[in-house]
Amino acid sequence: MRASTRTTLLALVAAAAFGGFSATLIRDALEAPARAEPVPAVSVPMAASLPVTVDGQALPSLAPMLRRVTPAVVSVHSRQRVRINNPFAGDPFFRRMFPDIPEERINESLGSGVIVDATRGYVLTNHHVIEGADEVSVTLADGRTLSAEFVGSDADTDVALMRIPVPDSGAPLQAIALADSSTLQVGDFVVAVGNPFGVGQTVTSGIVSAVGRANVPGVGYQNFIQTDASINPGNSGGALVNLRGELVGINTASFNPRGSMAGNIGLGFAIPANLARNVMQQLASTGEVRRGSLGIDTQDLDDRLAATLGLAAGTRGAVVTRVHADSAGAAAGLRPGDVIVAANGERIADGESLRNFQGLQAPDARITLDLRRDGRAMQIQATLREQPRTLAGQQLDPRLAGASLAELPEALRRGGVSGVLVEAVEPSSRAARGGLRAGDIVLGAGNTRAADLAALRAALSDPPRRLVLHIQRGRGQGSLVLE
Repeated sequence: MRASTRTTLLALVAAAAFGGFSATLIRDALEAPARAEPVPAVSVPMAASLPVTVDGQALPSLAPMLRRVTPAVVSVHSRQRVRINNPFAGDPFFRRMFPDIPEERINESLGSGVIVDATRGYVLTNHHVIEGADEVSVTLADGRTLSAEFVGSDADTDVALMRIPVPDSGAPLQAIALADSSTLQVGDFVVAVGNPFGVGQTVTSGIVSAVGRANVPGVGYQNFIQTDASINPGNSGGALVNLRGELVGINTASFNPRGSMAGNIGLGFAIPANLARNVMQQLASTGEVRRGSLGIDTQDLDDRLAATLGLAAGTRGAVVTRVHADSAGAAAGLRPGDVIVAANGERIADGESLRNFQGLQAPDARITLDLRRDGRAMQIQATLREQPRTLAGQQLDPRLAGASLAELPEALRRGGVSGVLVEAVEPSSRAARGGLRAGDIVLGAGNTRAADLAALRAALSDPPRRLVLHIQRGRGQGSLVLE
């Protein structure tokens, strides 16, 4: 057979085969049932491309920077022993029949952490990563596992500090330098490093989507960096670094209306390095965090109240309703009726944003407040003062002897709860005989509401003849008369 004829036949055979394959695909498509599945109304952001140079140097890959960073990012493994409440555990017959019923279970969780001081072995992570843990261990990037010592934590900013032993042999610990996070701008490139889902050290990249975020539900004092770098369960406590390999934030949370296990949708949040540094320094020196306060009560400014105060509709701020004696607000000259609209140039939209601003300031911090007083704009300077976070009940009223009172966790306040937490009650104490229990929330005393410790102290500054506390216990509310 001639070559040309053979070529022609091969072409015809190939065409026939392709035609049959195509016909089968078309037939299958026509016979398949139509599926009326809704298309999720989610816009997919375009992927950001990395810059060609950083500081004039070519950047063909992130690998050189990550080789310096990843040894400082660790996996955090926590274990918590939880007692099992078995109603039959005290029954001798039940114990004979089921002698191996466990009395406790072990809860384990995984997170991430960042070595920030190689000399002292300091590791930063999130408070929620190690909260309630009985044992915490840290696994380095090279596989070594070290026992971690708890130094201190701050639930309201979700920052915790641990210490690991500095190895006598083998590779030394490596730390990440902390950057000045106040210089971050929207659009800056960042890289997240952590241990998502426990799969092992993982790197994701993105940009800074926003700074100063303070509207994340379920979290305390907030000033988050928002990023579209993937942050998933297990990334908590890990590093957010810039392209120089400096720590700009501690990865804390991802937001997804369908829950964290639904995956990343590009809404990740990190604690700024400047805030983490401040909390770390306080934890390292005293084991606790101190905060400044103006010592005032406020309410949100709405259009009705704005009209009453001679302000334009749409004006927003925090209206001062009470200035406590011997407070920073009193020393600065604040008055009831003042409307705080900004603090240190930061817009104050309501009472919650003012609380958030104060909660991120240190005692003795000097701040500038922008006010509206009698319809006029003015500025005043104030020096914050420390407010106690806990008080013995005896300090407020002898009838509260034996009770320990504390400020509510800020996450609860963001959920709409206000008041004072009864942290503990000594058995057989006067407070216990009056019916007060640990876990109660004191909402007020007499006819006065108490949003916090300062307000409760003010309400009891003139001890009433009959002490009536309004409390919330679980989902119910009621009143207690303490004798």
